[in-house]
Amino acid sequence: MASIKPSFYFEPTNGVDTIMALITSALLKPNSLPFSPLQRVTPTAKTRRFSCKVLNSGHPDSELNQIQRKQSPLDSSFVSQLRRSCSNGKMSALANGVSVVAKEPDHDLKTQGRILFSDVVVQKRREVFWRGNWNALDIASAGIVLAMHLLSLCAPFYFNWPAFWLAAGLYLVSGLGITLSFHRNLSHRSFKLPKWLEYLFAYCGVQALQGNPIDWVSTHRYHHQFCDSERDPHSPIEGFWFSHMNWIFDTSTVIEKRGDSTNVGDLEKQPFYRFLQSTYILHPIALGALLYALGGFPFLVWGMGVRTIWVYHITWLVNSASHVWGKQAWNTGDLSKNNWWVALLAFGEGWHNNHHAFEYSARHGLEWWQLDLTWYVIKFLQVVGVATEVKLPSQLHKQKMAFNN
Repeated sequence: MASIKPSFYFEPTNGVDTIMALITSALLKPNSLPFSPLQRVTPTAKTRRFSCKVLNSGHPDSELNQIQRKQSPLDSSFVSQLRRSCSNGKMSALANGVSVVAKEPDHDLKTQGRILFSDVVVQKRREVFWRGNWNALDIASAGIVLAMHLLSLCAPFYFNWPAFWLAAGLYLVSGLGITLSFHRNLSHRSFKLPKWLEYLFAYCGVQALQGNPIDWVSTHRYHHQFCDSERDPHSPIEGFWFSHMNWIFDTSTVIEKRGDSTNVGDLEKQPFYRFLQSTYILHPIALGALLYALGGFPFLVWGMGVRTIWVYHITWLVNSASHVWGKQAWNTGDLSKNNWWVALLAFGEGWHNNHHAFEYSARHGLEWWQLDLTWYVIKFLQVVGVATEVKLPSQLHKQKMAFNN
């Protein structure tokens, strides 16, 4: 999903207890979105000399990266100031008026448990359901998710093969609407399509009942900008279930973390996406009515209920499981993992560490054995001539992101 964040890696020159301070600041509107370090800075009296080097500055040809270079405070003068600070025996940074000093982590910091079968520690478990500040959007989102789950409970009693295959077909269509359109095309501009085809895939994504393209893309871009920090809209550092689905029902916290949504100007200027934003819920309702007219209640149960919650949880597993279980092939400085079984279910999205290393890449399964259905579709579209400017990671960028670099 074009990279929108430069990352700076600092390693101790004395070779003891490697400390990594990863500063993420791809701020499309610097004045409205304060700088945030990747990890919480904790009070301690010890500091160490750091050396600095750029690890991941994104794809040079990326449209989003060009926007970032124009607007981000991390320009060459800032980097020069950062290097001078390192040479003076400390690592400090100044961005958007906030001074950040990288120090040794406080080993006495109280945590709230480790997620099962993983090395991910929950720093602050966020309570969602028993809080008192539910707003209308939270209630509506919870109502829709609950309704789809309840509808799917009728599946065993209304099974027939046409309804089953309908659900399978809509899983493919709406799933690719999320992975190919919302994610790789709209969020990261990994490739270009003719507008009619771009809009068709985006409309398929709307039928996944996960929100309109503008809001979905905005949240996802903020996820990459503040990945696995306290400002990430959905990170397992606040609990597995919060990263999986509970964050959807706490819009006030998401808005508080990210500030105003100011990172989707490329979509907001297009009337089609503004139309989908203002009429979003009507489109899945229309699909449900059409399915009922074609095949009665079985089509509604399987085509809307079963298929929707299947795509729901597969998408959510990318946010939760792929930041908890799996392996890291690249030095991304976050919790992203390559998870093979999520990749199988989510059309290649489970190769999540690959994706976080090369956000602009249209291909997530970088090895020949890493199945990536979304990439196969993109490649087919490229071969027939409709997908252009398909971005892939260069060998030089891979070397920069390798752990042994």
